[in-house]
Amino acid sequence: MSDRKVAIVTGSATGVGAATALDLAGRGYNLLINFSKSEEEAKASAAACNAAGADTLLVQGDVANDADCRRLAQAAIDRWGRIDALVNNAGITSFAGVANWDALDAATFERIYGVNVIGAFQMVRACLPQLKAAKGSIVNVSSVAGALGIGSSVAYIASKGAINSLTLHLARTLAPEIRVNAVCPGLITTRWFVDGVGRENAEQIQAQYEKAMPLQTACSAEDVAQAIVWLVDGARTTTGELLMLDSGMHLGRATPLPVAST
Repeated sequence: MSDRKVAIVTGSATGVGAATALDLAGRGYNLLINFSKSEEEAKASAAACNAAGADTLLVQGDVANDADCRRLAQAAIDRWGRIDALVNNAGITSFAGVANWDALDAATFERIYGVNVIGAFQMVRACLPQLKAAKGSIVNVSSVAGALGIGSSVAYIASKGAINSLTLHLARTLAPEIRVNAVCPGLITTRWFVDGVGRENAEQIQAQYEKAMPLQTACSAEDVAQAIVWLVDGARTTTGELLMLDSGMHLGRATPLPVAST
């Protein structure tokens, strides 16, 4: 069995997943790097983690497929004999907006739900015995969409609301052995967002969102990773938390109270 702790980060080829894996590598974790399609980016992510001192294992797999989830967990067990942390980061959307009711068909809705919610559940189930033995930690990457009902599509919004509820349920049922939390970012300035809406639209949307946020800044992948790693590797008394990482967007813009004249 490895002396170093072991983390599985799904969807860790790029963006938040890659940033989280790299941060955990620097904190003494070995990493299972998971990808679905982005093999070259996943290799780069693994190389960066190796350079930070981690032993890494690159495993392709679709978390919506239960057999793939079990294969990911078993690969980590075969390599290191333990799983201390699971970060359910893999996620997809359809940038369909919320006003066009014909933009989503049932198959797309089911695919988004399958990756974002069922995939997280299946990964937890596959890793559960090792996480219990390690008194480990689970972090689900959700979104402010699940709390505010706004986002790239109604399917994405519904899936993130579901992952929030799943987080609370797991936190209750897996205590005291396992801590379970979620991070709920707002707008994240990653390639995933830019590619989804186009660069020109991305700049406009970012400007609009930042204007509406009390802190007036969007998240970076590194911002989100920092919070995930704190929940994984620290936060000893924190479970069932849905941590908002949205620069205060969920608060709305405060309206100053009028100053009374004297």
